[in-house]
Parts: sequence; C-alpha cells; structure tokens
Amino acid sequence: MPSTDASAKATTAPALTADTGAGAGADLGPVEAPGTDCEDTLDLRLPDEFLALIAEEAADAGAEPSGAESRAQLGAGGPDRDDLLDGVADWGPVTTPVGVFHLVPVHAERDLPLLGRWMNDPTVAEFWELAGPQNRTEDHVRSQLSGDGRSVPCLGMLDGTPMSYWEIYRADLDPVARHYPARPHDTGIHLLIGAATDRGRGLGSALLRAVADLALNKRAACARVIAEPDLRNTPSVSAFLSAGFRFSAEIDLPEKRAALMVRDRSLREVL
Repeated sequence: MPSTDASAKATTAPALTADTGAGAGADLGPVEAPGTDCEDTLDLRLPDEFLALIAEEAADAGAEPSGAESRAQLGAGGPDRDDLLDGVADWGPVTTPVGVFHLVPVHAERDLPLLGRWMNDPTVAEFWELAGPQNRTEDHVRSQLSGDGRSVPCLGMLDGTPMSYWEIYRADLDPVARHYPARPHDTGIHLLIGAATDRGRGLGSALLRAVADLALNKRAACARVIAEPDLRNTPSVSAFLSAGFRFSAEIDLPEKRAALMVRDRSLREVL
C-alpha cells in the first residue's frame, strides 16, 4: 500500500506508504508466520454478506441500474456503492494529534490528476510502480471502483487538504490471504503520503494509528488490521511500529519480501 511516508505495494495493489518517506505497503502477505501453519488461511470466495447484496440487487432490478451500469458509473467516478468494509465513506472524520483527518472515497474524475502526480514522484514510484501516463494510475484505481467492494481507494484529507492516498481492503478476501494465516474480516491498509514536505515529520505514524483504530472501531467483526511494507523500507516499518503495529513475520509476496505488520484489537491499549 515514500521515504518516511512514501509507498510500497501489495500483492494485487500498491502497498501502503508510511511517513518515513520510503514505501510502506499494505499490511499483509503470503507466507506463514514463524511457528504457525496456514490451516486457517481462507479460501478466496465471496462472503455471505456480498452474496446477500447480489440477491438484493437482483430483487431491486426494476428500480436500480444493472450491474454493468453500476460498474460503469463507478468506473467513471459515479455514485457511492456499498462496500464489504462496513461503509468506509461513513468512518470519519477523526481528530488526531496532527489535525482532523478524514478518509474520502476516491472520485475518479476529480482525483485522478492528483493521484497521477503523486505516483510519478520517484520515491513513491519505487514501490507503487505506477509512474508514467495517467492511464496507469487510472486503470489501477478504476479496477477497485468497479470491483465488488472488497477494496476502497480513498484520499486522506488532513484539515480539509488532500495529502495522502489509502486503500482500505478486506485482507481475508485478497490474494494476500494465501500467504499468511488470515482470519475472517482482517482489514488491510495501503498508504502513500503525497507531498515530499509531508514525509519524515511523524504524520505517517499518527495517521496509520488513527486509520487502524477507525477500522477497529467501525468494524466490530474485525480483530486485526494488517499491512505488508517492503522489508527494504525500514522507515516505513518503523512508522508502523510507532503506530502500534507489531512485526509478525517476513513474508514472500510475488513482487517483494515484506514485513507482515499487525495491529491487534486486543493489544491496542498497550501498543
């Protein structure tokens, strides 16, 4: 899912960026944690709540746009749609030590030019690998906007100013779940801090903690928030540690060796 706050990429999408300027990366990855097995790793299948959603949409077919029409609208930055993360659009805002922070789902037409500029920052590009023509970033973002709701791309607004890009996703439904002992409703984060001037100032750690706590507060079924920054990105790993995540294991993802970072609901009062 940047230098101290830059970015790293996950298995299917760019990984998170922390505030140390180096790429951070989504918090997960395939591979067993030491001393454990992967018997509880979930098969990638549509969850019951999503199947129920499909049934509801079919029942309302007379009043609602078709699935194809809905996907077309979403791909164009159209109306919001239900997600599988308990409504990320309704999570914020939240007061943090660095200001009022709000996750706002991406609107393609409005936000792609800004995201394209961020992705072409050399520090970000090293880990997200989306530098180049804007259509590279556009394809990546639209694939989530037109997807099934398991990943929600967002702008991070700090005191009303867009300054970061986030992907909040169902880690248990992502290919990354093949590489670590996933649990139902594990929530993953990818992050990048957009401006170089916002990196290395502690913003990443403060915002990572705030977003992880938001996920735990708003998603009662979620017991853990995870991320998988590139192991080479020591500033990012450090930012996660400062944000109350614990280092769980080194994992091998298709495009990188990552640090599996975990923030547990049961430990968040002490970390």
